[in-house]
Amino acid sequence: MKFLFDLFPVILFFTAFKLTDIYVATAVAIGATFLQIGLLALLRKKIDTMLWVSLGIIVVFGGATLLLRDETFIKWKPTVLYWMFGIALAGADLLLGKNLIRSMLGAQVQLPDPVWRKLNWSWAGFFAFMGVVNLFVAFNFTTDQWVNFKLFGGTGLMLLFVIGQALFLARHVQEEKQDGPKTMTEGKP
Repeated sequence: MKFLFDLFPVILFFTAFKLTDIYVATAVAIGATFLQIGLLALLRKKIDTMLWVSLGIIVVFGGATLLLRDETFIKWKPTVLYWMFGIALAGADLLLGKNLIRSMLGAQVQLPDPVWRKLNWSWAGFFAFMGVVNLFVAFNFTTDQWVNFKLFGGTGLMLLFVIGQALFLARHVQEEKQDGPKTMTEGKP
């Protein structure tokens, strides 16, 4: 459900673009993001920092698109968002010695420190990659193709990456499970 909730503005952007144009779609995406935050506030649920950052970026880049009637700004929005996430992950590790992925998932999954570090850096790299791919599609294909990629291609790549991460994590979780019983029976005859 959270995945669909996070995709809500992108789905509305896509639908509005197909029915109208990039400018209406941009206004819809801005409104949808405000609606997401309003709904979470109304339900007294925690509003993730990522959602606040996303709101700020959509307001700035979407607002510039609407004010200047230039779709270039909205096409840069996903890249800026991806790169900000990547920089946050890398910067927190390099400058603060803090692993943000571990902070988010550490209560649910127990992993060795090197695995957490690989996970954190793989996400930082993935976000850097996604930013570059977005720019490539945005400026080498039509706006219609970019909008299609934004919903289907970007979401598909994210899903593939998450599945890859799950397989990577499963391997390490299984190793811990196998080591656990072996360690418990070592002292028995």
